[in-house]
Amino acid sequence: MKSFLFAAAFALLLTPAVTVAQTKTSTYKGIPSMVWPKLYDIKFLKTKDAAGEEYDKPVFSAATKAIDKKNISLPGYIIPFENGMKSSHFMLSSLPVNACFFCGVGGPETVIEVFTKTPVTYTEKPVEFRGILTLNDKDPDKMIYILEGAEFLGEAEF
Repeated sequence: MKSFLFAAAFALLLTPAVTVAQTKTSTYKGIPSMVWPKLYDIKFLKTKDAAGEEYDKPVFSAATKAIDKKNISLPGYIIPFENGMKSSHFMLSSLPVNACFFCGVGGPETVIEVFTKTPVTYTEKPVEFRGILTLNDKDPDKMIYILEGAEFLGEAEF
């Protein structure tokens, strides 16, 4: 029995790792995002803006700061700002719409403001985008995470 287990373990070690190239026509295969956990790792500090209004200023972790201004890919759910079915400016939530930040369940670290190169048609299905991440700890009127120059990669299969 021990030799069988050893042989099975050895065979698994020799099995080549499978990687999925992300292209515009590819479909996200459900590999967990390694970016969202970094974005969740945040603290907030009570502070005041120039007008003296108190707000929660984000304090980013070292891991989050390390991906600032980097090209990242994120799966999630589109949350439109307006009733439009097609837009190049919207929110992407790591949580389904019924559990997102705007519905009271998730925090501000679970959404990212997205600016795409071309308009994207709204869908309730999970999707994936790639773009440049910007961390915002200065302007309380904007989201703390912004994805700029984003490209739609396709629907995600979770």
